[in-house]
This record gives sequence, structure tokens and C-alpha cells, in this order.
Amino acid sequence: MNFNTAAFERFAVTFQKEDIIFCEYEPGDAFYLIQEGRVRISKIMGDIEKTIDVLYPGEIFGEMAILEEAPRSASAIALDKVKALEFNRENFTILLQGNPQIAMKLLKLFTKRIYDQRRRFQILTLEDTQARIVDVFLMLSEQLPPDQAERNQQVFEVSVDDVAHWAGLSIEKTSDIINQLITQRRIEVSTGKIIVKNIHDLRRFVQSRRKDR
Repeated sequence: MNFNTAAFERFAVTFQKEDIIFCEYEPGDAFYLIQEGRVRISKIMGDIEKTIDVLYPGEIFGEMAILEEAPRSASAIALDKVKALEFNRENFTILLQGNPQIAMKLLKLFTKRIYDQRRRFQILTLEDTQARIVDVFLMLSEQLPPDQAERNQQVFEVSVDDVAHWAGLSIEKTSDIINQLITQRRIEVSTGKIIVKNIHDLRRFVQSRRKDR
């Protein structure tokens, strides 16, 4: 969603590469809609900082500062020069009152972002690293249309780097686990895509690991 009209220029902010936009646990009073650049969302888990998302133009972050009066649940860092629109509680209310169509679009974005964040955090709670990788494929399967989501074999246009990012693991560790899954004949990897041979088998595997916790 891009707001490129002059009416929104007063909300525009710019961050340079590696700028910390906000930190986990600090008070929050604004959320952001990315116009240009990428933003990394990270969270401290134990003693390790984990990347839980990378956001692109058209995506929002920091929305819980508006929806709940709570400290930031994660940190946001600019991966590139980032241009964004910044909304606080006051100007957000004005925006909603004056632009009901935009309000509805933002509400849908909020709902999706909250679900996506919780689903990705659920992946990171798995201690078994192979189960974590497998759960990434389950998450991707959940995003497919219903008629495709129940097929045994599913194809995802993702890379090993993408899977590593969502699983919160290094590329090296992810590659090792991907190779294990290939050896087990659970997946195949080709240029630009990963083929899951039996999604139901993977679902049972992750469920068993969650029960073991």
C-alpha cells in the first residue's frame, strides 16, 4: 500500500542504513508504513538476537504501539536507506476519520501482520532445529489457496536463504538440515524452488516435536 499523495508528506520520515528505528522493550507511540527500502525485525531470545522478519515497501511495522499500550515486542533496524510514513495515535485517528477506505485497508494489514508475526514466532519456539525448518514449510503451506494446501506434494518458490531467515538459523546450519531432508526423500531442491514430497508427513513430524516439549 503506497500513499504517494502530497497529503501524506507531513508523515514522511527517512532512516539511513543500519539506523535503529526502535528497540525491543522501549515504549512505543508510532507505527510505520514502508515506502522504500527494507526493515529487519529482530527479537532477543535467550542470549541471542534472532531475525524474525524482513519487511519491504508496502508493509507496516510497530503497529502494536497503536493497538496496545505496551512496550515494543521487537527491534526494527533499517537494512537500506528507508523512507516511511510515521503514524502516531493522534494523526492515525485523524487519518481513520478522514479516510474510511484507507482505514479498512490498514485494518486488514494489521490483522495479517499480527498473524504473521505470531506464526513466525511459533517457529522460533521449536528447540529441534530440523522441526524448525520443517515448520517453515508448514507456514508456507498455510498461505496457499485451500485447494493447493491439502495436496501431498507442494512447491514453494523460496531459497535456502529464505528458509534460514524464517527459521532464525544460519545459512550453513539450514543447508545441512535441508540436505538431511533431501537424503530422507522428504524434499527436493531445484533452482528457485523447494518441493515438499508429503506435507502431511511433515505436519505429523512437527506436531510430535511440539508434544515432546
